[in-house]
Amino acid sequence: MDYDSNKRFESVFSKRVKAGKRRTYFFDVRETKGSDFYLTLTESTKRFNGDGYERHKIFLYKEDFNRFLSGLTEAIDHVKTELLPDYDYDEFTRRQEEYEASLNERKNLVEETEENAIENEDDMSW
Repeated sequence: MDYDSNKRFESVFSKRVKAGKRRTYFFDVRETKGSDFYLTLTESTKRFNGDGYERHKIFLYKEDFNRFLSGLTEAIDHVKTELLPDYDYDEFTRRQEEYEASLNERKNLVEETEENAIENEDDMSW
């Protein structure tokens, strides 16, 4: 495959949104051959058997951006205000932040332990 045919699959912008342990959303802006742009929304879910990922894509074109965003916002607002008004929608954000903080603490602890080990090796005189 030559460069031009590969180029149309490259993202000019990409945003990854982790959504729990098994699900990730990708928002990729891609360029067409005619130098136009479109958005691909991808849901990637890890399979239970650990054998790869299941992916679902939506292709969204610029002429549909406003209507899509309006419909999405309306549907989300309906769920939040009419169907589940008492639900804590920030719960998973807090849990993710706590999880990431604990990972960073563990990473820092490992790095600190490795640094101490290196310093102790330097101090040894045989």
